[in-house]
Amino acid sequence: MTSPIYVLGYGALGQEIVRQLIGTGRPVIVLQRSRPRNLPGGVGFEAVDMMNADSVSQALVAARVVVCAIGFPYSAKVWRQAWPTAMANLLDACARNGTRLVFADNLYLYGPKQGPLTEDLPPTDYGVKPAARAEVTRLWQEAYAAGRVQVVAVRSPDFYGPGVTQSVLGEGSLMAMARGKSAVLLGEVDLPHDVAHVRDYARAVISLIDAGDDAYGQAWHVPCDDTLTLRQHLIIAAEALGVPLKLTVLPRWTAPILGLAVPIVKEGIEMHFLFDRPYRVNASKFRSRFWSDVTPLRAGIAETALSFRE
Repeated sequence: MTSPIYVLGYGALGQEIVRQLIGTGRPVIVLQRSRPRNLPGGVGFEAVDMMNADSVSQALVAARVVVCAIGFPYSAKVWRQAWPTAMANLLDACARNGTRLVFADNLYLYGPKQGPLTEDLPPTDYGVKPAARAEVTRLWQEAYAAGRVQVVAVRSPDFYGPGVTQSVLGEGSLMAMARGKSAVLLGEVDLPHDVAHVRDYARAVISLIDAGDDAYGQAWHVPCDDTLTLRQHLIIAAEALGVPLKLTVLPRWTAPILGLAVPIVKEGIEMHFLFDRPYRVNASKFRSRFWSDVTPLRAGIAETALSFRE
């Protein structure tokens, strides 16, 4: 019998990973603090507390492969403590149980950079949330170098798709447009900005689940379609919805003021580097090793916008 794949976290990405895995008949066990209400039939579940080392180790006692797709509240205070603790507990559990780890990562760890992002860029010490993700990266790299854990990182830029609300192409933009409201974006909207479809992100994660040991101990970027600006993304959505584009662009200087009333805006101030320059992701390494037939942006954005209307 095929060993189950353990999926840690059941947000938008975790759900898509599970959907694709069970679509090919593979057994899956979902791990998180509480049982999801929308867990598909036949998918197993085990409760786990990522802040408790014994809980993590017990949950993975029979696991051969675990995918880490967890998320924490978008708070610098939370991330500073929670991410390093969770990763340390996860690495210790994987080392103890002989579990391979596939880490679904983002690109925060690079911090502000000029030019296309590549996997060999060093972790940053910038800010709080970027620095927290950089610390997590150093932890798994050290664990791999010491021979403790077989671990690999799959890094994606902003991802979007049906069910993905916490995204630059989520609740405040495509969902708002689908409900007849104006899309609201903060700062520059006419700079190139790569995004990945959640299906491609999940597919990339599964590609690394199935990859040989030589693919581990390193990071891989999720491939994206041709780079467009955020305004161009919204134009595609408006065309699909059959509505004129209504877009409110708030200047960056308003962020500290807005942040007094809207915590998520305050938390996003240190992340302005994602949007104040061209944001391109080089995924040539992944494309040459695995696949490059990504979801076309025009089709993916149209699908996502229409899903929010439904």
